[in-house]
Amino acid sequence: MKPADPPVLHATQLLDQIRERVPYKHYSLRTEQAYVQWVCMLVKWHDLRHPRDMG
Repeated sequence: MKPADPPVLHATQLLDQIRERVPYKHYSLRTEQAYVQWVCMLVKWHDLRHPRDMG
């Protein structure tokens, strides 16, 4: 049986994409909050560059 394809992300902002994908994976609200915080710290650490532009 082929696994279902993940839904298409409709959000354009990075953090909104994370918030959109996490419930699909059935993660808890606290996990979502932690992921968003980690991404914020990562982006700030790399001088506010988008992860897509980091290499």
